[in-house]
Amino acid sequence: MKFKAEIDIMPHANLLDPQGKAVSSSMGNLGLSEISNVRIGKHITLEVEAASEDVAKTKVDEACKKLLCNQIVEGYSFEVSAC
Repeated sequence: MKFKAEIDIMPHANLLDPQGKAVSSSMGNLGLSEISNVRIGKHITLEVEAASEDVAKTKVDEACKKLLCNQIVEGYSFEVSAC
């Protein structure tokens, strides 16, 4: 069975996010001073061939831990659904 995974990777909340800080600073220049504390991360989609949703979740978790996410400075969350 084929499953689709939606993965969000974000910098840990207690770490500086230079991209987010730059975007936050620019909001006032665009007339959007109500927007602050921007955090920039990554959104990844992928497909997994697996016997069940639980197996697909295990594979996605493994991919995040081994390749997609630097767990020292980032955290991740994901959802898996059938294609």
